[in-house]
Amino acid sequence: MSTRLLVGRYELVEKIGEGGMAVVYKAKDRLLNRYVAIKILRPEFAKDEKFLENFKKESQAAAGLSHPNIVNVYDVGREGNIHFIVMELIVGKSLSQIIEEKGKLDYKEAISIASQVASALSLAHKNQIIHRDVKPHNILITESGIAKLADFGIARAVSKESIAEGSDKIMGSVHYFSPEQARGSYVDERSDIYSLGIVLYEMLTGKVPFDGDNPISIALMHINNTVPPVSETVAGLPPQLERVISKATDKYQTNRYKSADELIEELDNIDFITKVMGNPIFVDKGESKSIEEEKPVVETSEKKGVSKRKIFVIAASVIVIIAGIIGLGAMMGWFSGDNESITVPDFAGKTFEEAADIAEEIGLKLEKGESVYSPDQEEGLITSQTPSKNSKVSKGKVVTVNISLGKKNGVVPSIIDMDYKEAQKYLEQFGFELGLIVKVSSTKPENTVISQSIDPGDTADAGTKIDIEVSDGKGKNMLTVPDLLGKDVDAAKNEIIKAGFKVGDIDYQESAQVEKNKVISQHQKAGSELEAGSAIDIVISKGVESGNDSGEGSNE
Repeated sequence: MSTRLLVGRYELVEKIGEGGMAVVYKAKDRLLNRYVAIKILRPEFAKDEKFLENFKKESQAAAGLSHPNIVNVYDVGREGNIHFIVMELIVGKSLSQIIEEKGKLDYKEAISIASQVASALSLAHKNQIIHRDVKPHNILITESGIAKLADFGIARAVSKESIAEGSDKIMGSVHYFSPEQARGSYVDERSDIYSLGIVLYEMLTGKVPFDGDNPISIALMHINNTVPPVSETVAGLPPQLERVISKATDKYQTNRYKSADELIEELDNIDFITKVMGNPIFVDKGESKSIEEEKPVVETSEKKGVSKRKIFVIAASVIVIIAGIIGLGAMMGWFSGDNESITVPDFAGKTFEEAADIAEEIGLKLEKGESVYSPDQEEGLITSQTPSKNSKVSKGKVVTVNISLGKKNGVVPSIIDMDYKEAQKYLEQFGFELGLIVKVSSTKPENTVISQSIDPGDTADAGTKIDIEVSDGKGKNMLTVPDLLGKDVDAAKNEIIKAGFKVGDIDYQESAQVEKNKVISQHQKAGSELEAGSAIDIVISKGVESGNDSGEGSNE
C-alpha cells in the first residue's frame, strides 16, 4: 500500500487482524477525531466487479442498522483499487479467540452470547438482510462482555464454486454453513439460525461438530450428517439447551426456528430457570456441594424468633417459585430429561413395520403420515419424520413418518403445506423449477403453499416451472352458516356454537305459523360464508297471545 492515508481522511495506524477476504486496520478518522476500524478487501476480490457491486450494496444496507449487538458501519469507500469499509473499533477479542483460550465456555455465558447475536440477527432479518457468515471470527466480545456481530454483506458474494475451489478463504466459513448454503440453494433467515446453532455448539464443546481436510468434505457433512448431541461431549447441561441446538441445526429449514425472536425466547426461558434453580440441578452429584458441608450458623436466643419468621417467609417463597418452575418446566419439556427423555432414532430407510418395532421397544409410538415421492428412498421406505432424528422427547411421544412412493423421474411431488422457499429446493431435487408465486388470502401460516399448478403425481418434463399460490397469513377463517329455521331455541343455540359461531341477538315475535320457542328467521342466511366466531342473530316465535288465534284484525 503506497499511502497510510485513505481518501485524505483515514490514517492507518496498525494492522489488527485479517481474514480470508480482508485485512483489518486500526485507523484514526481525522475529520471526526476518533479511532475506527477499517477493513480493506484483498486484491483478488477487488478485481471482481460483481462481488464489489454486491459488497457495496450489502454494506450500505448494513450501515443503516443500529443495534447494540451489531458493529456499526460508518462508511464504505474506495481509493484507486483499494475498497474498504469503515467500522466501529471494538476493544476486546473475537469469540474465536475466547474459545481458543478457554477451551469451552460455561453454558450461561454461551447462552448470553447466543442471545445477543440472535438479537442482532433479529433486527437484520426484519430489514431483509441475511448475514450468511455467522461464525465466532465475526462475533466480537467487548471488554464489558457485550457481543457484537460484524461483517454483514461480504459473504453474499461467496458461491458454491468458492467451496469447490478449496481455498483458505472459504475454509473457516464452511464449518458453519447451513446445508442449503453448502448445496448452493436458497438462503434465508433460518440459514443464519443454523450457523448460530453451530456456534452455540462450539461454545459449549470447544470444537465444531463437523471437520475435515477440505471444504468439500465438510460441506457434505453439513448436508448429510446430523449435529451430534452436546451431551456426548459435555455433562451437566440443561436438557432444553441440547434441544435448542438440535432444532436450530435441523437439516430442513422448515423444521428450524422460524425467526431469531423465537430462538431468543427459548434461550431466555433456559436462562430464567437456570438462574432460579442454579447449577446443581444439572451437574453431577459429585460436582455440587452438599448441604452438610456448610458450616452451621449459631443464633442468639433473642434472634431465634426473627430467624424462624425469616425461614418461614423464605421457604414459602421458594415453594411458590419452584411450583412456577415446575409448571413452566412441564410445558417446556424441561423435566423429560435424563431419566425420562428418549432420543428419537433415525427411521429413514426403514419399513414402517421395522420402525414401529424399534419405536415400541424404546417407548415411542409410530404413525403413518403421507405417501410421497422421495429423491433418496425406495418405495415403501420411510423418507422423513416428525420429530426429527436425535430429538429429545418424552416417553409415549408419537412420531409421524412419511412413506416413500419411490424415485420416479418426471413425477411432480406434492409441495402443499411447505414454506415456498423449501418448496423451491424440493422441486429442484426432482428436476423442476418454481414458477410464479401468487399470494392469496388464507388462514394458513404466511408463505405456506396452498396450491400448485401441476397436481402431485402428474408427470412433466424436466425443467418445467410449477406455479404456486401461497398464503398471506391474513385470511379470515370462513365457515358455513347452518340452517336454523324451525329448530327449538336451545337446539338452535347449540347448532350455532357447534358450527363455530356465537349466539347473537335473540328477538321474540308473535307468529301463528311457527310453533312457540322455535326459530322464525335468522339474520345471516343459511349456507352463506361467515367469519368464524361471528354472532348469528335469530328470531324466536312467541306463538300467539290468548284470544288472538281466530283471525283478529281481519277487514273481511
